[in-house]
Amino acid sequence: MSKQHRAAVLGSPIAHSLSPVLHRAAYAELGLDAWSYDRFEVGEAALPGFVAELDATWAGLSLTMPLKRAIIPLLDEISDTAASVEAVNTVVFREDGRLVGDNTDIPGMIAALRERGVEKVESAAILGAGATASSALAALARICAGPVTAYVRSEARAEEMRGWGERLGVDVRTAGWDDAAEAFASPLVIATTPAGTTNALASAVPDAVGTLFDVLYDPWPTALAAAWSDRGGKVVGGLDLLVHQAVLQVEQMTGVPRAPLTAMRAAGERALAAR
Repeated sequence: MSKQHRAAVLGSPIAHSLSPVLHRAAYAELGLDAWSYDRFEVGEAALPGFVAELDATWAGLSLTMPLKRAIIPLLDEISDTAASVEAVNTVVFREDGRLVGDNTDIPGMIAALRERGVEKVESAAILGAGATASSALAALARICAGPVTAYVRSEARAEEMRGWGERLGVDVRTAGWDDAAEAFASPLVIATTPAGTTNALASAVPDAVGTLFDVLYDPWPTALAAAWSDRGGKVVGGLDLLVHQAVLQVEQMTGVPRAPLTAMRAAGERALAAR
């Protein structure tokens, strides 16, 4: 009998997570019958105890909020990518017992954009300034030649984004949320805000637009994404990001070099349609 391999996504709240759907679809497509993937409701206080109890059957963990930073002190090593934004969303259990952290959100964003033909841009705009915005900045550090303007709600958030820009080597400029519609003149707009935040901006989408990357996936399309599509612009959605970052997680955890992107996306689309 093959050795059992376990993986799971941890976070709080976690019931909405599509990660089990995506990873299980990959295992099925790859014929990895001895692999299982679950979800566990785990908060920051419970995380150290949860990780300490994991045995040799465990191969990997996916981390969502609020654990992407809390996991770091529990690891033996983290990648440069994860260190650049102080956020780990992937933990791989090495055979020697070492726990190694990585961030697949950043390369996942780049891969999702590349899939839609966006490989380099001269400038970009980010709506919002939370944890996802710092990952977006790290992705833009690799594909954006010029300035990035972040539209934020407070001077504290503006200062935070400028700080991330200095750290990541990105020319970050900031503007108030009241001017957020000005972002739509950029060739690439990345919306990183919670559900409903950008709805009021949908009516301000101009006739000529570039690419919108809206990191939400439920409900989909967002009002902004729908308006963007109506103007003929390219739209990259949260499911695209989720699938691409999950592909990288599956590859790292299983050691299989090519995770089945198409099967994983189809499983995610079916799960969302059933909600």
